Amino acid sequence: MKNYFLLLFFMITSFCSAQIIFKINSLPDNTPKDAKFYMASSLNNWNPSDQNFQFKKDINGNFILEIPKVTENFEYKITQGSWDFAEGDAQGNSLSNRKYSTETDGNLINLNILSWEKPVEKKNTLSPNVKVLCENFSIPQLKTSRKIWIYLPPDYVTSGKKYPVVYMEDGQNLFNDATSFSGEWKIDETLNVLFSQHKTDAIVIGIENGGAERLNEYSPWKNAKYGGGKGDLYTDFLANTLKPYVDKHYRTLKQPKYTALIGSSMGGLISFYAGVKYPNKFGKLGIFSPSFWFAPQDLTFYLRKNAKKLKNSKIYFYAGLKESEEMVSDIKKAEAELLKQGVSEKNIKTKFSKDGTHSESYWSQEFGKAFEWLFAK
Repeated sequence: MKNYFLLLFFMITSFCSAQIIFKINSLPDNTPKDAKFYMASSLNNWNPSDQNFQFKKDINGNFILEIPKVTENFEYKITQGSWDFAEGDAQGNSLSNRKYSTETDGNLINLNILSWEKPVEKKNTLSPNVKVLCENFSIPQLKTSRKIWIYLPPDYVTSGKKYPVVYMEDGQNLFNDATSFSGEWKIDETLNVLFSQHKTDAIVIGIENGGAERLNEYSPWKNAKYGGGKGDLYTDFLANTLKPYVDKHYRTLKQPKYTALIGSSMGGLISFYAGVKYPNKFGKLGIFSPSFWFAPQDLTFYLRKNAKKLKNSKIYFYAGLKESEEMVSDIKKAEAELLKQGVSEKNIKTKFSKDGTHSESYWSQEFGKAFEWLFAK
């Protein structure tokens, strides 16, 4: 019997240590009495109302959130279920993301919410040569529709020539601060500057993400906690529905060497997957801070089976050293597998920024360099 209770004690201790507990100790005076609280983080693609990350009251009336122990650092912020009601600093201004470190933080995190951020009106920064291609573009593979934006080079109307095409995920974050989650990539501004310098140009297609379905659509493989599994259908849409439509209705250079896929985070994962699956459609890949952690074993197996087809593809990897601990190693593993499968070293460029974070602001700074390298003649 003694051994039984000892075993039970160790089981309970082990279970508790396998959890991270976030406890809200104080709230602003103006917090509604019936408010609900959520953690939006890099673990759940910054979903401000994720039911899996909702705080619950314990028997003492404290708001508690328990999540499984993680092996990577992550950033997070507390919300009331919307980015219009996210925590702020003592003055109600924007607050930097909180950071969880696997090395220095323990299993209990005490939180004091100083204020709820005052809403800031975002400016419309859309350039005149960016239009909405379609408000509800049909995705038959997923039985849904999505908003699509299109950037046309400044001389598109007058030149009569054909252009390369870049397809990008998370379209609402590409061109306009007003529609972005936490800042835009400034794709239109960057390409307009490159055009004025007589360097290069392209058509850019931005595909709106699916919101709550983003994780499911941006991974062909399932993660036990976060979902996924619809990515194969989504890539079929890119290759077999969207690209043919764009090639038919716009003056494009259709060959894979003139067609790129660029995405970040989960968008980087699905862009990479689509480029490996369809190298005869997409010959250039810009992979920013990819979420290879989502299904690492599936990805490795997939590359070993298919990477030999990428001998003519160009791949640009970019990430920041201030992201998760696994980010750099995951990219290096993918790069090593590509080289092992015969992809030429000259067709792969890997860059890690010392100050880079998991954010649009850093990705936007690198986009122009990646674009020029991918489309260099």
